[in-house]
Amino acid sequence: MSALQVYDHAPLGSLIAYSDGAPKPPARFSRKLRDWESRNGVGRLVKKEPPRERPTYSSPACFTLHEGDFGSDGIVIVTVMRTYTVDSALTFKVRERPTVGMVRVIQAVGDNSELIHLAEEMEAAELWLARHPHFNVRLEEVTADVVEGRAAA
Repeated sequence: MSALQVYDHAPLGSLIAYSDGAPKPPARFSRKLRDWESRNGVGRLVKKEPPRERPTYSSPACFTLHEGDFGSDGIVIVTVMRTYTVDSALTFKVRERPTVGMVRVIQAVGDNSELIHLAEEMEAAELWLARHPHFNVRLEEVTADVVEGRAAA
């Protein structure tokens, strides 16, 4: 599937795999392996941004994948996010969609929305939000229309 198809059809909270199609190099080639890993991986779809036209530049539509949080003792030191434009040459695949009944914690960021947490149920989402307060947040329950791609992502 292309990046444009992910942008158009995958709902926020989906687990997306991306690949350049190259085979994984042996571990002994650490630099080649590191480069390959930067073009092949998995992340959770957390944001979609429409194309922008400005007087001095324009940017195509894009989406952001959350690849992971790194730290220790429950303290996040680094969050890895990757943003891809809809004209990316990589191949994408939806590995998992959020299931019906899950709750997405969405934060309004300017004109866009960003997924900040995906909970199994409403009670878990409310508990998470109580422990991690955020501004401009809404809770969205995942419906069958969202899972099947018939509703807004």
